[in-house]
Amino acid sequence: MNIGFIGLGNMGGPMAANLAKAGHNVTGFDMADVSIEGVEMAASAAEAVTDQDVVITMLPNGAILRSVAAEIIPAMKRGAVFIDCSTVDVDSARAVAADAEAASLLPVDAPVSGGVGGAQAGTLTFMAGGSDAGFKKAEPLFEVMGQKAVHCGGPGAGQSAKICNNMILGATMIATCEAFALADKLGLDRQKMFDVVSTSSGYSWSMNAYCPAPGVGPQSPADNDYKPGFAAELMLKDLRLSQQAAVSADADTPMGALAETLYARFVEEEGGKGRDFSAMLPRFEKRGRG
Repeated sequence: MNIGFIGLGNMGGPMAANLAKAGHNVTGFDMADVSIEGVEMAASAAEAVTDQDVVITMLPNGAILRSVAAEIIPAMKRGAVFIDCSTVDVDSARAVAADAEAASLLPVDAPVSGGVGGAQAGTLTFMAGGSDAGFKKAEPLFEVMGQKAVHCGGPGAGQSAKICNNMILGATMIATCEAFALADKLGLDRQKMFDVVSTSSGYSWSMNAYCPAPGVGPQSPADNDYKPGFAAELMLKDLRLSQQAAVSADADTPMGALAETLYARFVEEEGGKGRDFSAMLPRFEKRGRG
């Protein structure tokens, strides 16, 4: 396919490179001066999307997505697929999808899970929203960039799935870190706690696959001084999106709201910015009941 790719940062760059390696013709654009192997760089976003079969965006937030979409939608050919892989608010995803549909495009909102490592290895999971026709055309590209793609429903459904998933992740990571800190103060060996919890009702991805305690369980950022696989500030972004959606949908999400508050304090007041989101464990280690 002929593909335009807008946003070639830590995630978008390797995703575009994997598409080029698979034999697709990829034209890219980024505000930064970047060079991606196999990707021809354009002088503007509009130039990158002209006459392309598929356009993919990977952008920081909903406001930027809306701005870029306003620039590129008029330049895209009718019938092209517009895949947005950014993680943004549901309202922005739906607004951009409506504009794309009005221009006879096939919009797909497809945020990803798997982080930079997954982008590099081509093992991302895509949560997609949009029409059946749009998803069908996008699916072969998801197979190149990832290991799984789930069609979650209509426009905005991919973003909805992503923020619900990450609200669970943020809350369970906090609970896991709290439990390790409590175990320490009760004199319980961390490995023994892991051996019990990882095979009983406390089982979770945060415990079993991404354990926040160094030297316990599979290799994780905790074993690398909490250098981020998924940065705490990105978790905070997703939790804020979850609470924005909760307000819009009139949903009661007290655990999600508390997780947002704790990550905001960690990132903005306690030096958590630039650390992995599992670095909540050393935060709790230092704190007492008060």
